[in-house]
Amino acid sequence: MEATRVGRAMRLARKLLPSRKEAPQATVADVTLPALSLPLERIALVVCVLARERAAELLGGLVDAEAGRALRYLERFAAMPSAQRHAKVAAEFGERADAANRLALFLEAAPEALRQEALRGLPPYHRSRFPQWEDAGPPGDAAPVLTALAERRIREALR
Repeated sequence: MEATRVGRAMRLARKLLPSRKEAPQATVADVTLPALSLPLERIALVVCVLARERAAELLGGLVDAEAGRALRYLERFAAMPSAQRHAKVAAEFGERADAANRLALFLEAAPEALRQEALRGLPPYHRSRFPQWEDAGPPGDAAPVLTALAERRIREALR
């Protein structure tokens, strides 16, 4: 399993620290650690979503100045409703790399009524990928349950 960016940064930091044999007078404060590869707000968001119970403990392990900022971000994210937090994750980290393929698989396997409703709900840049199903029919004829299901399946395919 490949190490994370933070793990690689910490290993690099350990390599930069002088050994006791080389410089016994050097302290950890004398060494500049490499910067985190992700912005602090994004790190706090990921930790909030993936390890909510231990998030404060994990972010508290950062350098003091960054830990305080990260904990403030964490408080803000924890106060958000779940749906808003997940929407923020999707907006920050974008669509999946294979989103178009997943969307195509969904549309091919979907029943005709669900496919037509999904095509109506697709953004134009995704709809242009499927010219074979271009005629989506008149909008608004579908049941609300079918519309909700199509929207959810589209979100699942894109994230």
